[in-house]
Amino acid sequence: MTTHNKAQTNLIHAPRQAPQYIETIQPPLFRASTIIFKSTAHLFDRHWSDAYDYSYGTHGTPTTFTLGDNIAQIEGGRYCLLAPSGLSAINLVNSALLSSGDEVWVADNIYGPNLEHLNNLQDRYGITVEIYNPIDANSFQPTEKAKLIWLEAAGSVTLEFPDLKNLVKKAQQANVLTALDNTWGAGLAFNAFDFSDEHLAVDITVHALTKYPSGGGDILMGSVVTHEQALHHKLFRMHAIQGISISGDDAAQIQRSLAHMSLRYEQQAQSALTLLDWLKQQPQFTQVLHPSDPDAAGHSFWSEICSTGKSAGLVSVIFKPEYDLNAVRKFCDSLNLFKLGFSWGGPVSLVMLYDLKQMRALENTHLQQGLLVRFCIGLEHPEDLIQDIQNGLKQLD
Repeated sequence: MTTHNKAQTNLIHAPRQAPQYIETIQPPLFRASTIIFKSTAHLFDRHWSDAYDYSYGTHGTPTTFTLGDNIAQIEGGRYCLLAPSGLSAINLVNSALLSSGDEVWVADNIYGPNLEHLNNLQDRYGITVEIYNPIDANSFQPTEKAKLIWLEAAGSVTLEFPDLKNLVKKAQQANVLTALDNTWGAGLAFNAFDFSDEHLAVDITVHALTKYPSGGGDILMGSVVTHEQALHHKLFRMHAIQGISISGDDAAQIQRSLAHMSLRYEQQAQSALTLLDWLKQQPQFTQVLHPSDPDAAGHSFWSEICSTGKSAGLVSVIFKPEYDLNAVRKFCDSLNLFKLGFSWGGPVSLVMLYDLKQMRALENTHLQQGLLVRFCIGLEHPEDLIQDIQNGLKQLD
């Protein structure tokens, strides 16, 4: 009888394994595409809607479910789906909830790629995209075809805090689903699923975990959080159909960062307030934008909903009209600590230049004319950041 060396097989089916569960500070990392079933009973006595459906890596592992549960808790919801990026999470909501002939409403200060995706759906599938002024709830006039309204608190780039209460009330009266891009608030500035004395709530929050939850500027991920099971299942089905999934390694990295997210959020927000006070004194700017500023559009909405005074570490400025594109580009290029790049929430401060005339469909009388620069505050000392901006402004003399 011929014998053979079992070394190769034993490498795959190890005869001895260490006990797999111990208590550690960080939960264990599971990397999986294939998940092994104990028996055919375990294979068939399961359903995709089970709370923890361990059937294939795209459906989830203990690593991804742990992160999802924690994000849902932070946001104030019950169910969480994870996606490879914030934009992917946004697109999941649009794909799951909108059909041909439906009407979707977006704020004039909407995150640009979301609007681009909706315009693509409009061109290809006959979805109607309508635009409203986020600080004027009367501009939201849904018809019987309206299915979804996108909210941002605060809005992209110009940082207006919306009339969230009245917008949600109008949407509920018209049976329109509400989806909030909650990346700015990060689940920390206010509870989107209970944000008023009347216990108003949005239906969905989307969060770019790329930003504050990650905190390192090195991981892409998004989340979709809901409170109602039926809505979660509708989104979950589309999530499965589209094969949306994330890396276990990425999930573990973000899970590791959650413990200090609120500390980073508060420090960056405080640094932004320090910069806000200084920026308002600089003669080169015609307007400084931050929801905590009493002169800001939507300030009263922010102060009521974000009653603890929390705000993210972003502040935007509008240069006086005499500073043309070349001058403002020169300013941005001369900065040293502020790096030119998109996103926020990481340790390095970022700066980005925008031309509002190319970004808005409605007339925004609260915005001054001029080129806009957004500062995304990192973890540097605020006095060093002020000095960096001051040096950049000297290039304009």
